[in-house]
Amino acid sequence: MRNMLWKPSDEYIRSTKMFEFICYVNKKHSLELHDYPALYDWSVKNIPEFWDTLWQFFEIIVSRPYLTPVKDPEKLPGADWFPGAMLNYAENLLRYSELDGPALIFRGENETRLELSHRELYNNVVRLATAFRADGIKAGDTIAAYMPNMPETVIGMLAAAATGAVWCSCATDIGYTAAIDRLGQVKPRILLTADGYYYKGKSFDVLENAGLVAAGINSVEKVIVAHYAGDSSKTGNIPGGVRWEDYLAVKAPADFVFEQLPSGHPLVVMFSSGTTGKPKCMVQSAGGLLINQLKELLLHTDLKPSDRLLYITTCSWMMWNWQLAAIGTGCTVVLYDGNPSWPETSSIWRVLEEEKVTVFGLSASYIHALMSEGFSPKNSADLSALREISQTGSALSDAGFDFVYREIKNDLFFNSIAGGTDINGCFCTASPISPVYSGELQSAGLGMKINCYDENGRPLKDEQGELVCEAPSPSMPVGFWDDPDGSRYLDAYFRVYPGIWHHGDYIVIHSDTGGITYYGRSDAVLKPSGVRIGTSEIYNQVQKIDSIEDSLAIGQEYHGNQRIVLFVKMKGGNELTPDIDKAIRKTLRENASPRHVPEVILSAPDIPRTMNGKKVESAIANILNGRKVTNRDALANPEILDFFESVLPQLQ
Repeated sequence: MRNMLWKPSDEYIRSTKMFEFICYVNKKHSLELHDYPALYDWSVKNIPEFWDTLWQFFEIIVSRPYLTPVKDPEKLPGADWFPGAMLNYAENLLRYSELDGPALIFRGENETRLELSHRELYNNVVRLATAFRADGIKAGDTIAAYMPNMPETVIGMLAAAATGAVWCSCATDIGYTAAIDRLGQVKPRILLTADGYYYKGKSFDVLENAGLVAAGINSVEKVIVAHYAGDSSKTGNIPGGVRWEDYLAVKAPADFVFEQLPSGHPLVVMFSSGTTGKPKCMVQSAGGLLINQLKELLLHTDLKPSDRLLYITTCSWMMWNWQLAAIGTGCTVVLYDGNPSWPETSSIWRVLEEEKVTVFGLSASYIHALMSEGFSPKNSADLSALREISQTGSALSDAGFDFVYREIKNDLFFNSIAGGTDINGCFCTASPISPVYSGELQSAGLGMKINCYDENGRPLKDEQGELVCEAPSPSMPVGFWDDPDGSRYLDAYFRVYPGIWHHGDYIVIHSDTGGITYYGRSDAVLKPSGVRIGTSEIYNQVQKIDSIEDSLAIGQEYHGNQRIVLFVKMKGGNELTPDIDKAIRKTLRENASPRHVPEVILSAPDIPRTMNGKKVESAIANILNGRKVTNRDALANPEILDFFESVLPQLQ
């Protein structure tokens, strides 16, 4: 069994929403469930009953109830969730409009601070939704955002949902061509944007790019510009441009009615990273997202109205949608826009102190960066309010788990989660009533019937294999945009194991703890001599070497076999010397296996990453194996691809 890092006390357990839900389930179904494993087991063996019970427990607001919780629950894909129900996503999230305290706190990198109460948020959403309707926006139309992580973006999403419009967004730090590749596919009628944003102390004008985005999408009729870091007086230079404050020049009508729509009505379109081609457009439903997000936020994250949640995210990442949905718990969402480590590493931690943040969300790459720098958050800010950390984005090393408890806080609930944009949520997640073990996500999420398969579809325990989901869940896409026969949707998830969702992550399910360890994307799994190796197995060892900041492991086809090529980004002025090369090989050989030792180790000036900070292995694998790289704009640092192309001749 792996090292236990935290165990909730009996008092802590009884204070959680998860414990309350177990009591509710026991009473409703005459059961005697006592812990999370028992609750989980019941949830996946009784899927219609579980989701029905959850819906009632959350008291979802509807104008018409559903006929059955799920029609055709054995169909994957094809299950129909909550047929007959009529509801509105925004109405449900804004149910706490009379609550005291702020709904949103905005903190910009330039020290901008803004508060919106629950009532002010509600009124602004209604005002914008009323303006949308005056412009002829109706259910099924699309509204897009090219925005920073600011209050107007949240208001825009909820206003779109209030009218039944479909929402999609991407952050202003991606290039206009990448924005057009995403937003242009779904033909938005209205584009929301800002006049600028801040990053590392500099202001960046957005209006020029926003104009190019609007010009590149012929469906856009109007561009609404919020003021932040630029000159909004130049809004008129964009055809159809109007300033936010002018567009909202209407009082919130007292008789506003939220559009009542079927549970399966499209709510958002999420985009894949686009690192291997044009981004896929995944359509997710209002009812499906609402119930699953509340499950993850209220039960798995244990959010309460007294909490303050801050997640380091941008509007290009699914965690932005997840963060926004926390409004539906009554808590305060603290929006942060900018670089969390500017002007110094302690900056974001001081924001946590000042805003008394109780739940902080970050990525594995950010934790590893803190480790690489030797930075100790607990010595840099008062974190007495912090009771929980949520981590996602990529696999976190054992050392990363240890770092959280050693250098951040020794008594907190560490909530490591993993799922994807594909489901706008989690397959594997946390349980606040269960222990935390180093290197493990605590469990599968309630109602998520996950398993681990070998290449022949046989279930595995305590061995690495493919993450699959054997039953439908509400937040799975209702389909892909512009995919009338569903073939692209089937190709994406159901061709490897017919009738089973194949997610593309490489995992181990531990039989002793029930926890799950992630080993990276299975499409980036290395196979030297046919032996499957998860890239995170290499990264977890290499990052132990002090002089190395980051690394990237790639499988290259070479003389009829696959060899591992390892690129390392050195810290500061360090160079990749023969001694460091030797140390890498020795560390991997002794702590992993001889098969993990790369055949070639090269120094790289940087490691390619997506806008969300995830390592991009596929693009470099394409380069090293003579394949074309498409959609460079999907990368945060596309210029680094030139380096990898330059070293290809010596690797051939």
